[in-house]
Amino acid sequence: MSAIIRSSALVTVPALVAAALLLAGCKEQAAAPDPIRPVKAMVVSTAASERHLSYSGAVEARISAGLGFRVGGKIVARLVNVGDRVEAGTTVARLDPADLRLALQAAEAAVEGAKARVQVARDALERNRSLFEKGHVAKAALDKASLETDQAVAALDSAGSARDQALNQIGYADLKADGPGIVTEVRGEAGQVVAAGAAVVTIARDGEKEARIAVPEQDIRHFRKGDMVEVRYWAEPDLVQTGRVREVAGSADAISRTFAVRIALPEDERLRLGQTATVTASVPSGPAAVVVPLAALAQRPDGTVVWVVDRSSETVSARRVTIGPTAPAGVRIVEGLGAGDLVVTAGAQFMTEGRKIRLAGSEIATAHAAP
Repeated sequence: MSAIIRSSALVTVPALVAAALLLAGCKEQAAAPDPIRPVKAMVVSTAASERHLSYSGAVEARISAGLGFRVGGKIVARLVNVGDRVEAGTTVARLDPADLRLALQAAEAAVEGAKARVQVARDALERNRSLFEKGHVAKAALDKASLETDQAVAALDSAGSARDQALNQIGYADLKADGPGIVTEVRGEAGQVVAAGAAVVTIARDGEKEARIAVPEQDIRHFRKGDMVEVRYWAEPDLVQTGRVREVAGSADAISRTFAVRIALPEDERLRLGQTATVTASVPSGPAAVVVPLAALAQRPDGTVVWVVDRSSETVSARRVTIGPTAPAGVRIVEGLGAGDLVVTAGAQFMTEGRKIRLAGSEIATAHAAP
């Protein structure tokens, strides 16, 4: 019996020693320092917060004019349709020239009559001058003959100008394009009687193009001549241009109560008249603020915190912050951070007060308020 007790005691002692050594190893392992974790961080900076204003419009030619006859009459032919391309000098419509030819004939007859009167007046002047030199007529008669000659010459000049005008009007019977472009609108048809100056066709001239948008009155104050805006196109999703505000209407449209804004566009062969364009402008929406990614925020019982890095000791500490409205790049920080603070943006869930971290140069970025 005693032998059995001694044997049990011998077996128990080594087991106790092994257990003690195992516990000591666990304590040493638990006392080991936390590993230095690599984190991503960003240097925050303040920037004015912004919002985006987007409006849809259409691509138009900068110069688009309605062409009309310089004389009135009856249209006998319209030679172009919407979408046709024209060059300078292309005839787009024609008037009936019958009345214009009659007017020219009358003007030419008036010129011939004026020439005859001039000749008669000059003959009379010569006779009166000869008689005056012989003393047969008074000086008043000579002066009167001279005056009548001058009047006849002036009437001849006037008749000649009227004839030239009638000759020009014969040419006005053909309505011609004054530059290259595309017909965008037709308002006259054959058989229609039009007044002088009434637009018959509208031609969008080649050259500069622009986007035209309608801006409501609550946002028109954000558009100023010379401002730069972003322009995108529904038919060309890969085409993104920077346009310049060329013109802002001084008064609202009487029906829509919106203001027309025209944006000058860079030259690009892919642009076509009538394309749908979306114009986006960035405007300030509040005072300058710091924006950090959502991943940089941590929630604790005492509030929202971010982990700020001490560059000298490469440790982190929690700092309470007051958050504001969201931004496209994250969340605005109203209070708690300042420009130049280095904030952990990835790995914040593993941070504890005073913990050592490792920063790689490629893992540090600069934060700005999102446009």
